[in-house]
Amino acid sequence: MKDLADIINELPSLSETVNSNQLNAKKSLGQNFLLDINITLKIVRESLKAQRLKDFSKANVFEIGPGPGGLTRAILSNNPKKFTVIEMDKRCISIMEELKSRSGDIINIIEGDALKNDIHNIGEKPRHILSNLPYNISTQLLLKWLKDYQDFESFTLMFQKEVADRLTAKVGTKSYGRMSVITQLLSDVSKLFDLKPSCFTPAPKIMSSVVLIKLKKEHIDVKLIEAIQEITRLAFGQRRKMIKKSLKSIENINEKLAQTGITESLRAEDISPEQYLELSKLIIKN
Repeated sequence: MKDLADIINELPSLSETVNSNQLNAKKSLGQNFLLDINITLKIVRESLKAQRLKDFSKANVFEIGPGPGGLTRAILSNNPKKFTVIEMDKRCISIMEELKSRSGDIINIIEGDALKNDIHNIGEKPRHILSNLPYNISTQLLLKWLKDYQDFESFTLMFQKEVADRLTAKVGTKSYGRMSVITQLLSDVSKLFDLKPSCFTPAPKIMSSVVLIKLKKEHIDVKLIEAIQEITRLAFGQRRKMIKKSLKSIENINEKLAQTGITESLRAEDISPEQYLELSKLIIKN
């Protein structure tokens, strides 16, 4: 019996797949296709290497918006135990069905909107998400998945470089913001590599970055995560104001800042993820 890598090697090229399915990218769906299999293989290879994994043979893998299947092929070549794709473009669904017919029941196809589908309880742990995300909903998806972060092992995701820089930003830097705090509290996040616009079809106007988000094991309750999301929304929504003013809608905020050791005159970008966590604990406690 042929293994998955051999089956993938016998498929038509990605360009041929796009042409035969008349798969022009739709701006409304945020589609920018990766048609170079060497790049998609690199994404998977660098993710596995950073996680010290040989392959995905013991894992449930998820991909959002597979498009013509470039990253899909690279994931399949690394032998996932189970592989779920979520796609809302019917043209791409037919491509996924063709892949499923060749690779067997390993692929589970969900037709629909990833923002409306919960995947944190599909199959068994460990669960990994690898995706070239639609940029128009990338941060929404990440925030959704982070609420259930303990159900996942890792996210390997493509973002606009600007967003990737925010996720990895240090306290006090220009890029440090709400997503920096939330992501760094719940994960160890690192950039794997950047990609030029010319790597995509059609080429976007911005650089892109592949980011590995390795979820932490420490438990933080969903209510506390939601509190952190709300506090950081208030703080960074008025990031040039002193923290005592941007959070003035919170009862007894000055007292809570003092208990946390946060100086009232600091601004949002001067406060560490750990300090936001402690402040959130005090707020939901009262």
